Amino acid sequence: MFEYFTGPKYVWNLGVCATLNNGGAIDEVDRACRPAREAADVNSGSKVFMRSWKAVADQLADQARASEAAGHLRTAGQQWYRSGLYVCQAERMLSNADPGRREFYQQALDAFAKVFEIADPATSRVEIPFEGTTLPAYFSNASKAGEPVPTVIMWNGLDSTKEHMYTSGWAQEMRERGVSVLMIDNPGSGEALRFQELKSRIESEDWATAQVDWLESRPDVDSDRIGLVGWSLGGYYVPRAAAYEKRIKLIAVWGANHNWGEVQKKRLQREGENPVPHYWEHVLWVWGFDDVEKFIEYAEGVHLNGVVDEITVPFLIAHGANDRQISVDYAHQSYDQAVRSPKRELRIFTVEEGAAEHVGLDHMPHINAYVADWVEDTLAEL
Repeated sequence: MFEYFTGPKYVWNLGVCATLNNGGAIDEVDRACRPAREAADVNSGSKVFMRSWKAVADQLADQARASEAAGHLRTAGQQWYRSGLYVCQAERMLSNADPGRREFYQQALDAFAKVFEIADPATSRVEIPFEGTTLPAYFSNASKAGEPVPTVIMWNGLDSTKEHMYTSGWAQEMRERGVSVLMIDNPGSGEALRFQELKSRIESEDWATAQVDWLESRPDVDSDRIGLVGWSLGGYYVPRAAAYEKRIKLIAVWGANHNWGEVQKKRLQREGENPVPHYWEHVLWVWGFDDVEKFIEYAEGVHLNGVVDEITVPFLIAHGANDRQISVDYAHQSYDQAVRSPKRELRIFTVEEGAAEHVGLDHMPHINAYVADWVEDTLAEL
């Protein structure tokens, strides 16, 4: 993996790789990172990191407004995109106690709203009814004239958002293949967590049911070909949902997460890398706990033992051989137990080829294309 920073800064290095793979400009990323190079660690340096990335994002936003005023909408769309990309990458590094975090996240929402308005009108913001409220989402629509097309729901993980899913480029790639994608902030992530205080839970099938209901109400969705994909902690959420929501016709994950509760016990022993700074603070926020010990007890239920053997649809597991957060052993566990899947596949990405780190962030185009090809082929078989 390309490592811009030296010292105990794995989290920042992974974020730099993700940003560069998702359309960031190397000069802008360098200028965003330089002020934080001498920070002792990612926890103490998170505010410096945020300020320097925000400065570049703000500069791009100013450029985008000037481009719009001059009528250069294509240029403005590109500038708004990179501004939003940098904001959403830096925002995830902050403590949830930071008083400016929500305002900073809103800056990303505003940037991508401009992207959809002037550069990507096929993507729009939507709201999915859920338990008396709604879940915020982006819908990338592949339907040209309202005809029903296959659709895939896309889920994030512990610390990413629908903006990270959008900037990964995967939804746009699937749209070119005639497949719509619903990118959604489930409880415990993105807007659902930051603005609505919706917390995560073991039973991810609850979210899936609401989202499939919404998709089935749309005439431009082929209800017989609805899939579900996800990354990181989505490697738990997605298989769990498909085991019990039988209208889902295929699933794929970037990174297995067969026994996330067990991973938390290992992290208490400082085994493996954390995905974000201020780790336990973030975890308690996501799941709605105020005590680590009580959370660890609850998290014992966040596993797929006795669950994946209920999956009866095609199932792809893509995992990095050098994943420093979630051991590749968990990918083998999910694969070995998915005995009722009619088409199960385990794809391990090696260091030599790239995409060997967590969810393939070190070489996202490589792993994204593989998952896209598999989903396209499987939808055709359906």
